[in-house]
Amino acid sequence: MEVTREIVFPVGPDEVWEALTNPEQLEEWFANEVELDPREGGEGVFRWGDGAERRARVLVAEPNERLVLDWDEEGEGEVEFTLEEVEAGTRLLVRESTPQFSTALELRALALAYA
Repeated sequence: MEVTREIVFPVGPDEVWEALTNPEQLEEWFANEVELDPREGGEGVFRWGDGAERRARVLVAEPNERLVLDWDEEGEGEVEFTLEEVEAGTRLLVRESTPQFSTALELRALALAYA
């Protein structure tokens, strides 16, 4: 299954990139506890209040342009964030091939932070 979602934020790509790669900002909208090295080959751990934990590896990190994470669990897929500067701010396109879990759908929380 693939999930695709697009949203435009009224800020520059650098601010959206920070929200996607800075552990403190990720903890505000995505997971309760985050460890992330946002460089290619870097690793990440995302923990939620219900005890769930997911590990990821950074496949692509092009600051302010593109971030691709591969979830470590076999068959869990990957998530790709593509940022594009537009007149209204930054368009963020998320493509995710994750059968049971959708980062793309959690973007509503990030969108509320910029509303």
